[in-house]
Amino acid sequence: MPSGQRIMRLGRYGHNSMDPLQIYKNKTVLVTGHTGFKGSWLSIWLKELKANVIGFSLKEWNNDYVFKNARLNERVIDERGDVTDYDRLSQVFLRYKPEIIFHLAAQPLVRESYIDPVKTFSVNMIGTVNVLECIRKFDCVKSGIIITTDKCYKNKEQKEGYKETDELGGDDPYSTSKAAAELTIESYRKSFFASLGKLVASARAGNSIGGGDFSKDRLIPDCVSALKNNRPIKLRNCMSVRPWQHVLEPIYGYLLLGVRLSNDEKEFAQAWNFGPEKESIISVAGIADLVIKNWEEGEWQDIHDPGDLRESKFLTLDISKTKERLKWKPRWNIEKAIEKTISWYKNVNEYNTYKLCSQQINEYLNDK
Repeated sequence: MPSGQRIMRLGRYGHNSMDPLQIYKNKTVLVTGHTGFKGSWLSIWLKELKANVIGFSLKEWNNDYVFKNARLNERVIDERGDVTDYDRLSQVFLRYKPEIIFHLAAQPLVRESYIDPVKTFSVNMIGTVNVLECIRKFDCVKSGIIITTDKCYKNKEQKEGYKETDELGGDDPYSTSKAAAELTIESYRKSFFASLGKLVASARAGNSIGGGDFSKDRLIPDCVSALKNNRPIKLRNCMSVRPWQHVLEPIYGYLLLGVRLSNDEKEFAQAWNFGPEKESIISVAGIADLVIKNWEEGEWQDIHDPGDLRESKFLTLDISKTKERLKWKPRWNIEKAIEKTISWYKNVNEYNTYKLCSQQINEYLNDK
């Protein structure tokens, strides 16, 4: 072998032995909201990385299809409770001594926030405060990634993507609660974490799509439900534009952030955007068209009601900082994201859910 040449051993996912995600092996990682759509995918990925995963979620959660059918309760430590209950949450920290925290537990729906604003503010603000307090008080914790949303920005319906330094705010209770969470994270970072040597970042991701989302008032679940029942897809805001991306895109970003923080790289303890490239930013109608194309049948109807609850028409993110500094970039364009999503829904059953998710993680990592 020539001098200086190294053998690159391929692991299960086709990546080499220098993969930074190997840092999670044998690490104790706490995932709040582990029974949800995104939390379940993250928990599966962490298990594939051989992390010791502690999950903390409500006793009952209606969007837990992946969690239940992947039998994650048999693969992770499954703790139940409410993030607004500090005493219950702190018991989990005390018992398991997690090193890395991924905080995803939230009230995640804009329309639900109009129906129950008190719950929305309580979960998204007080729940975040409680997680930050546990990070502050428990010496075992070295780093945390708090997941907020792209909707934390004060939406001015601008065509340019929002940067991490842009103004925060919101009109609806959901957006406002997430903007408040971001301000709280920054306050804890400056008031406590800097002196304690703890590194906490926030992640602002665009609209995540993928297999296993069955939440109400979300586009892909509504599309799949309609098509399965041979009904037209009903679109409330067909011309609204969002930064759609496959769920694995931001999750990979969260994992990379965790690596940087675990390596004590202090400059990564800040806010980060995760969204698609500009060419993948399309309208609700465009998404419905792609879903129908991959389903190979169906149609959609515009049921817009001018008197309906207000939602922003245009929202997109500037991901230049994340691409340049975190070395993260989207791997699947919107066509590929929809293809993988619809393939998942067509092929999933109660016996193959974990395998199907693992397979798509594998496929994602092998696409550069």
